[in-house]
Amino acid sequence: MNQLSKTGNTEELFIVKRMVDGDKLAFRYFFDKYYRELCNFVNLYLKNQVLTEEVVQDIFVYFWENKQKIKIQSSVKAYLFGASKFKSLNVLRAQKRNVSWQEYLDNEDFGVQEIPMEQFSGTAEFRTILEEAIHKLPDRCREIFLLSKKQDMSNKQIAEQLGVSVKTVENQITIALRKLRTHLEPHREKIFLFFLIDLFK
Repeated sequence: MNQLSKTGNTEELFIVKRMVDGDKLAFRYFFDKYYRELCNFVNLYLKNQVLTEEVVQDIFVYFWENKQKIKIQSSVKAYLFGASKFKSLNVLRAQKRNVSWQEYLDNEDFGVQEIPMEQFSGTAEFRTILEEAIHKLPDRCREIFLLSKKQDMSNKQIAEQLGVSVKTVENQITIALRKLRTHLEPHREKIFLFFLIDLFK
């Protein structure tokens, strides 16, 4: 359960509790209040507006999807700014190691690591983009990915059904996710917009 220090703002605590219970308007309150301010803050580190917005978008997606696990010690603002600073510094370290932004996304632990198959189910345009990306996967890779994500089969069940090893299944799912992220990267802003539309409707 999400926790906020008892010394925190009472009104904010109430809004956080509503968000934890799934209230989208509560999340929107924090998004509207801090998004632009966070972009200005992150851009002080990254000095790249496009990259800055990607980082802040990742922060908010993570904030919503992990709302029941995040522990806020003082305030939501302090948490968001702390998370933004942490992620910004990690991006800078990756740049110093000459690691591409895409490679950083593939290996970054903070954020959404897998493509959520149903999260944007109400948005036809996103489904089209995603289906196009899935269609471009190699045949066996696509088959294993769909069994895992759409049929909700375990890696062991897939391995038994296809007569391959569990390790092969794991490797093919990893390859599928990497290829999908690469394909979807140009649509990053649009996908985030779909996330907001789905969340705020």
